[in-house]
Amino acid sequence: MEIERKFLVDKKTWDLVEKPKPKKIIQAYLFRSPEKTIRVRTKGDKGFLTIKGKTTGISRSEFEYEIPLEEAEQLISEFADKVILKNRYEIKVGDHLWEIDDFHGNLKGLLLAEIELSFEAEEFELPVWATTDVSTDANYYNAQLIERC
Repeated sequence: MEIERKFLVDKKTWDLVEKPKPKKIIQAYLFRSPEKTIRVRTKGDKGFLTIKGKTTGISRSEFEYEIPLEEAEQLISEFADKVILKNRYEIKVGDHLWEIDDFHGNLKGLLLAEIELSFEAEEFELPVWATTDVSTDANYYNAQLIERC
């Protein structure tokens, strides 16, 4: 089960943050519907195949499998019409790991931060660079953002 909150990031504040080296992500969808998605991505030097169920609130089922990088690249090349390009930064704030995505291409300028929780009402420290909560706004789901790529 994936329980995730998602926030917009203030660029001016984010630019002042000391950041680790990001990982380049290329991701595509092999299947997308409101009930389920099948995603393939490369993240750095690794490949992943992920199946996600319908989102209810901020929760959904998720099954993720590491696959050989070459197979992920081939799946993207042969079966994807569009790809999302982004750099992902991982920063620990309090007891939680935040993943901040800096999008490229047609989504350049979009910064999104995600945090995975153990349960929906779990408390967490909100970083100063995290602004509007867009957790339930489907316009910020990657499966929707890819339409703009």
